[in-house]
Amino acid sequence: MIRALPAALLSAAVLALPATGALAESAWPDKPITLIVPFPPGGGTDLVVRTLQPALSRELGQTVIIQHTGGAGGTVGSGQAARARPDGYTALAVTTSTTALSASLYKKLPYNPEKDFDYIGFIGTSPYVLAVQPALKAATVDTLTDALKARRTGTFASVGAGTVSHLLGEMFTKDKKLDLTHVPYRGAAPAYTDLIGGQVDIMFDNPVGLAPFVQSGKLVAVATTSPTPILPGVPTFASQGMPAYTQVLWYGLAFPKQTPDAIVQKVNAALNAALRDPAVASDLAAKGVDGRPGTSEALTQAVSHDLAFWGDLITKTGVQFD
Repeated sequence: MIRALPAALLSAAVLALPATGALAESAWPDKPITLIVPFPPGGGTDLVVRTLQPALSRELGQTVIIQHTGGAGGTVGSGQAARARPDGYTALAVTTSTTALSASLYKKLPYNPEKDFDYIGFIGTSPYVLAVQPALKAATVDTLTDALKARRTGTFASVGAGTVSHLLGEMFTKDKKLDLTHVPYRGAAPAYTDLIGGQVDIMFDNPVGLAPFVQSGKLVAVATTSPTPILPGVPTFASQGMPAYTQVLWYGLAFPKQTPDAIVQKVNAALNAALRDPAVASDLAAKGVDGRPGTSEALTQAVSHDLAFWGDLITKTGVQFD
C-alpha cells in the first residue's frame, strides 16, 4: 500500500525544491558560453565583441565562444538566439539595428525585441560616419552632394538591409534629393571592399571598422553624427547644416527570455567589470566606441525608447521588408 507523506515531511520536501534551482544557478557556468554575433566576421559588432571576449571569459571563469550567424540585417542570428534554451549558455550581441529598427522594418520578424529577450547590459555606443570612395573627390557633405548630382545616379552600401547603416543612407538620399540605389551586404567587410574598389559610392557605418581605411587614405570620411577621437578632423553633420543626423549605434548583450535573473545579473556584473578593465576601455576607445557599464534595466528601457524613435523615422522614409 502506498501511504501519503506526513504533512510535515511533505512541506519540507516542497520547501527544498527551490534550493535545487538555486544550486544549479550558483554552479553556472560549468561549461563554455556561446555568444551569437548576428553579423559576419570583420564588421563593427564582431570587432567590439572580440575586444570584450577575453575579459568577459576571465570574469565569468568560463570560455565565451563567438558564433557568427549573419543574414537579413542581423535578424537571422537574433532569431536563433531568441529560440535558444534559456539556461544562460546562449547569449546574443544586440545592437540598435537588430532591436530598435527590426520591429518596424520587418513584417515577419522571427522574434519580438521586447518580449523575447532578457537584456544583460550595454557594451558601448558609437557614432556613424559617412565614408566615400576617393574618386568622388569630396571632403564635405556639400561637395559630395554636388559630385553625386553631377553623376545623376549612384549607389550607397550598407552592412545589411534593415540596419541603421541602411536607414541613414535612405534618409540622406531623400534629404539631399539624390538618385542613389541601395546595395545591401552581408556585413561590413564585403561592403568596405567594394567601397574601396569603387563598386559603390558612399556608406554609413561606425568608425570601429571604417577608421583604418580612412586613416590610410583608402576612404574619405566627410561627416560624423558626433565627434570621435579616432577621426579628429572629420566635421559633424550638424556643423554642416544637417542637425537631424545625431544618431549613434549602441552595442549590448542579451539572453533568451526566461533566463534566470540570477544568471542575467551575474553576467551584468561580469560585463561591467570587463568594461572597467583599462585595457578593454582603451581598446574600445581606439575603435571609436564609448564603453558604457550599467544595469540590465537601462538597456531594457533603451530598447523600448528606441523602438518608438526609429519606428517614427522608418515611417517617414517608407522603408519596409516582408
